[in-house]
Amino acid sequence: MRRRRHKRKNCHVVIVTSDAVDAGVKQFRLRGWVGETLLLLACVAAGTAIGFCLFERGDSTQEELMEKNFQQEQQIAALEQDNSSYQAQIEELQDTVAILSETITQKAESESSLTELLEQEYTPTEFPLTSSATFEEATEGDPMCVFTAATGAMVVATANGTVSAVNDDAEFGHNVWVDHGNGYVTIYRNQGEVKVKQGETVRQGSTLFIINEDNSTLGYQMLKDGVYINPMEVLAISG
Repeated sequence: MRRRRHKRKNCHVVIVTSDAVDAGVKQFRLRGWVGETLLLLACVAAGTAIGFCLFERGDSTQEELMEKNFQQEQQIAALEQDNSSYQAQIEELQDTVAILSETITQKAESESSLTELLEQEYTPTEFPLTSSATFEEATEGDPMCVFTAATGAMVVATANGTVSAVNDDAEFGHNVWVDHGNGYVTIYRNQGEVKVKQGETVRQGSTLFIINEDNSTLGYQMLKDGVYINPMEVLAISG
């Protein structure tokens, strides 16, 4: 005869006690499947709690990242706006610099033209008579041009300057010295009446003598830095 095998039933005993002196000990007997079920439920609850915590933490982290990203976008937008403002200021300054540079250039050109004009006005390059004349160069003594002009012509200063001397002249009657302030001094020798005085300021074309029948000859000399030079090398004669 076969022996019947008895299926063993597993039971779990839960003992509950207390620290109290008069507390008794209570025992609860649970079937195996009940304990396993309770254990499973506890694990599920613990897993749910852990998952919830992780989810909450992840959601919080995501919000923080979104907030940081928003702040960075705002900072970038502010920087781009500042950059646009700075770029506009730079362009405005560049335009101002260009205008100032052009103004300085124009002023320098104007000053250069004015300086050149003043130099021309004080350089004795003009003809010393208001009409045409014949001339010859002196062959003896210091360089001199001797002009013969028609009646009615005027002897004029060949550049701006100051009359430094008016003297009697043994050969020509009178002489007038004009200092042009740049190393040039011109000398006009004629027998006519002198029309200027020593110390007087004259301009280019100012009358020094008037030519008539008795004083048609003009002796014209020039010094540069105290040395006599040939006036024909400086005069701008045309025709």
